Amino acid sequence: MKSLNVSYLGQSRAWWLVLVVGILLVIGGFAYWFFPVEGYAVASQIFGWLLILAGIVQLCVSSGENRPRGWGWWLAGGVIDMFIGFMLVRSVILAEVVFPYFLAFVFIFWGIEALIRASNKGGKYWWLGIINGILLCLIGFFFLEAGYVQNMMMVSFLTSIAFIYWGFTVAMVAYEMRPAVEE
Repeated sequence: MKSLNVSYLGQSRAWWLVLVVGILLVIGGFAYWFFPVEGYAVASQIFGWLLILAGIVQLCVSSGENRPRGWGWWLAGGVIDMFIGFMLVRSVILAEVVFPYFLAFVFIFWGIEALIRASNKGGKYWWLGIINGILLCLIGFFFLEAGYVQNMMMVSFLTSIAFIYWGFTVAMVAYEMRPAVEE
């Protein structure tokens, strides 16, 4: 008898692309953790390119032949991620000034999305989605505070933590999206 694996995100054959984005985010986070002084301008550029990559993956997943359930969130997230990514890679000076605010917007958006997804109780561990949403919103609010005081070291620390946390979150979502193996 076949068991159903239904979640809010649905299933997709492109789950491995989402996993690759998660792994790249974790690697970027650890790289930034070990080189914070040299990496402030580089981090905004790397984060911009990773956001563009994440946006492309989200658009591919949302527009695929087997669209996952909740594809509208993937589409909206992809457009927002690509817009913010292009703004960050466009100008290094602009990116350094507004980097904390862009990150705050992204993390608050994804935190609200995670809370809404968890409220639908679509998976076995729906309560982890609530914890994830709260943590993502907190990271976003910390970026707002860091941007307000323009504390570069605080932004550097938060950026590395955010890369690592977001990467693990995206990787977990990828495993949730794997199609069920038919027996």
